[in-house]
Amino acid sequence: MTPAISPYTASLRLSVAPMMDWTDRHCRVFHRLLAPGARLYTEMVHANAVIHGDRERLLGFDAGERPLALQLGGSEPALLAQAARIAADWGYDEINLNCGCPSDRVQAGRFGACLMREPALVAGCVAAMVAAVSIPVTVKCRLGVDEDNDYDVFAAFVDRQVEAGAAMIVVHARNAWLKGLSPKENREIPPLRYDWAYRLKRERPAVPVVLNGGIATVEAAQAHRAQVDGVMLGRAAYHDPYVLHLLDVAQTGRAPRSREELLRAFRPYVEAQLERGLALKHLTRHVLGLFHAQPGGRGFRQILSEGAHRPGADWALIEQALQLTREHSARVM
Repeated sequence: MTPAISPYTASLRLSVAPMMDWTDRHCRVFHRLLAPGARLYTEMVHANAVIHGDRERLLGFDAGERPLALQLGGSEPALLAQAARIAADWGYDEINLNCGCPSDRVQAGRFGACLMREPALVAGCVAAMVAAVSIPVTVKCRLGVDEDNDYDVFAAFVDRQVEAGAAMIVVHARNAWLKGLSPKENREIPPLRYDWAYRLKRERPAVPVVLNGGIATVEAAQAHRAQVDGVMLGRAAYHDPYVLHLLDVAQTGRAPRSREELLRAFRPYVEAQLERGLALKHLTRHVLGLFHAQPGGRGFRQILSEGAHRPGADWALIEQALQLTREHSARVM
């Protein structure tokens, strides 16, 4: 029987998944504007990088991004505990351990999805981090690896982490294939089994469970929310970010804002970064999907993709892209 755990009081209803090369600090500022009620996650950072690397580059964030979780990679309890302490000192609200990434590089380092076959080691990592910090320590995992197809094994893995002190489990509801599939294929080919996450929550009501994997619409997210504590959007939040906004609206009751209004809210941050010498392309790449499937959406993306890399590109380029969407919308009306 799974022991009761202390309630994880922070909002779990909506979060944005950690995504390598995507959810950097600029992306997170934009996502916070879209979804004020969402929990945001960093890209995965290895514990060694936190300890020995450029902490401002790896850990720095804008205060407006909070609540914000740092996702750590690693499998050495002492190093993870040290990295967790550093992150807590930097002001993060949660430490999340990656037990789901299937890439060859991650496997070679003995972390990510391959850790699902070492539940005792993971529990040792969780316990070490829990002892080191006062903020919640959570785990993001798959259902299993390769041909694992036993719900009881998955549930036992979860139980072990909860017993070690994990405050929440994020379930990417697919297996991870460690051989033969690329990371991209691992997000698409292994079948989704949402029922495993539903059953986990039903049988362990005290354990906060957040569901991740293949969630792309407001309707789907709301249906899942009836079964678990929260939903975590991945690629959908990036490729069609207005879905993230609409889901936040649906879950919080806030008034919806237009795409143009949301983009304009991003302007002060964009211009502040430009003044610091950041190239516009590093900011606009995160907004390319804002007008997905809308009149002028393709032209919006084209203007920003082609122009943002040019020296001296500034907010005027974004105004040009917005004007194109207005012209296309006027033709449709």
